Amino acid sequence: MEIKKKIENVINENDVCLFMKGTPDAPQCGFSMAVSNILKHLNINFKSVNVLEDENLRQGIKEFSDWPTIPQLYVKKEFIGGCDIVKEMFEKGELKKLFEDKK
Repeated sequence: MEIKKKIENVINENDVCLFMKGTPDAPQCGFSMAVSNILKHLNINFKSVNVLEDENLRQGIKEFSDWPTIPQLYVKKEFIGGCDIVKEMFEKGELKKLFEDKK
């Protein structure tokens, strides 16, 4: 229950939150790097959470979102998806529009 509260707090306190492996400057997997780079390319200010620092967090975010993989992107408390979804939205221009609509 404690990890769920921690996840909720991070999502509630940050407009854009990326749960990833590693950090934006030192990603630990290609999928995390791809999503982080897309957000940087769009000049989006985001909070990154390194799930590798805490195994409970790594499993907890998967249960919280009911999504099996990392990275996971949240925008204004809404779960957007993982790498494939974010990349597809970016390529179609939908991600940029989402950020414009939510700002």
